[in-house]
Amino acid sequence: MSVNYAAGLSPYADKGVCGLPEVFDGPEELKAKVETVAQLIKESQYMVVHSGAGISTAAGIPDFRGPKGVWTLEEKGESPHFETTFEDARPSLTHLALLGLQRAGYLKYLISQNVDGLHVRSGFPRDMLSELHGNMFVEECEKCGRQYVREKVIGVMGLKPTGRYCEVVRSRGLRACRGKLISTILDWEDPLPDRDLNKAEDASRRADLALTLGTSLQIKPSGDLPLLTKRKGGKLVIVNLQPTKHVRLIPAPPADAYT
Repeated sequence: MSVNYAAGLSPYADKGVCGLPEVFDGPEELKAKVETVAQLIKESQYMVVHSGAGISTAAGIPDFRGPKGVWTLEEKGESPHFETTFEDARPSLTHLALLGLQRAGYLKYLISQNVDGLHVRSGFPRDMLSELHGNMFVEECEKCGRQYVREKVIGVMGLKPTGRYCEVVRSRGLRACRGKLISTILDWEDPLPDRDLNKAEDASRRADLALTLGTSLQIKPSGDLPLLTKRKGGKLVIVNLQPTKHVRLIPAPPADAYT
């Protein structure tokens, strides 16, 4: 299936600010920032990462509001170019690095706005992951809540029935649940899944370090979750090629911070 899942969403005019220019740090400044973030990670007791579409562009999946993003090109009357399909896309180095941080004990919880399933396909534990906007490979029983991770994309969006039924056997093995399976992908007006959102909020409040990667933080409530960490006295790090509205909350480092 094409990675342009946005084409299957309902029409929606207010897609946020698109097409802002990207800013790239020079080698020395980048090195200094990487060292600073690495030190913050080492010192953290409970780090939470918030990931967005920007971490999947290296896997061939376009973002939405970047210079070549799906919605940026849409505003210009142009069509995006897709280099892969959801099935063929593979986790990027960022996905694998996050898995490494989790296995090393640094990353305690991961909150994703992405629907591409690459965190799950990287091997990241699902019980330490909130996929706030759904997963193209996951369908859920509307009766018992059991989720099924498939090898192929589900094919429908907006919490609609997939045409399959739950196979969970109820107590005493009498009969299968047979509840309708539905897509986990949200449309614009669909509410975020309570289970994932509650776990994401709890982790964000508990965190002493919130690291955001590849997200413009424009979509609510997911974009405001890092503020829960900040309000509890934790640190906030934003890694994004475009400016975000929350960057003003990060104090400028002292002049000798990188020396």
